Amino acid sequence: MTKLSENELSEKIIGAAIEVHQELDPGLLESVYEAALFFVLHTLGIPVQKQVIKRVANNL
Repeated sequence: MTKLSENELSEKIIGAAIEVHQELDPGLLESVYEAALFFVLHTLGIPVQKQVIKRVANNL
């Protein structure tokens, strides 16, 4: 996939989320929506990862 601007990438991601929302019925488990969005983004050539663990610093 060619390098997209932030606006182009955002447009594709939001479009994919809307597509998933329109295609699936409400009331499904979150994991179903996650898998569907992952599939659509992957199909569009957008590199994605599921449930990545990130370390967060707590400076309180």
